[in-house]
Amino acid sequence: MRSSNPVFSRRGFSRDNGYAGFNTAAQAGYAQGNPYAQNPYAQNPYAQQGVQHGAPPQAPVTTDRMTMDDVVTRSALTLGTVAVGAVLAWTLLPVSGTSYALAFGAAIVAMVLALVQSFKRTPSPALILGYAAFEGVFLGVISEMFNTRWSGAPFQAVLGTLAVSAATLLVYKAGWIRVTARYARIGMAIAMAFILVMAVNLLLVAFGVAADGGLRSFGPLGAIVGIIAILLGAFFLTLDFKQIEDGIAYGAPRNESWLAAFGLTMTLVWIYVEMLRLVAIFSSND
Repeated sequence: MRSSNPVFSRRGFSRDNGYAGFNTAAQAGYAQGNPYAQNPYAQNPYAQQGVQHGAPPQAPVTTDRMTMDDVVTRSALTLGTVAVGAVLAWTLLPVSGTSYALAFGAAIVAMVLALVQSFKRTPSPALILGYAAFEGVFLGVISEMFNTRWSGAPFQAVLGTLAVSAATLLVYKAGWIRVTARYARIGMAIAMAFILVMAVNLLLVAFGVAADGGLRSFGPLGAIVGIIAILLGAFFLTLDFKQIEDGIAYGAPRNESWLAAFGLTMTLVWIYVEMLRLVAIFSSND
């Protein structure tokens, strides 16, 4: 199925990716025990091009395929780069107008790198790690800013992000959430509506129509919006987990694990930023 992350939906784990050389019998065997076998989103995203063009199927390829170890290793490297960038920015950049400007610039560069990678046909470790480094600088500056006003907020946000991620993985692996086409459609419709409303809110705040941040204020309404955003982040994680699971099951090339790491990092950054704001809101109301 297609992931919520633009990096997954543009390339990587998309149905039209088409890697040749996978045995249809093996796919059928997998489908017998696959609760998503009838889900059009869960068909083999690496369907053999040769069969589509009339060529006979080849024997399954068992080498140079993505494994869970690959995903874990690349994810640790990417998230580690984010952490190093954040620590360096926190340590070396004092809270000031200059550091805020640098943080804004780093966020723009990270966004550009993410977009470039999203539109590339193949994963680029350099782009992905570059994105992680600049994203880390941005997170380090805003985390220091929040910590200056709400002491301990970043640490609590990290714990909250870990808790949300662990809980989401638990309910996913336990089968309490089934990532079906209907689930994905409904969740993505809610996510798109949320992003649209937030964009409109940002414009209203920029033009002075909405005061104190509008829907993103540090009051009760802002807390509700923050909780919704974190729940959406958990939803994105379930799509990422399913995408990784399918990629491993269908024999995605090993370099696709960089896309998995990229997508997970983007989702975890989303959750962390929203968790940071939520901690600040609750701390303000104490």
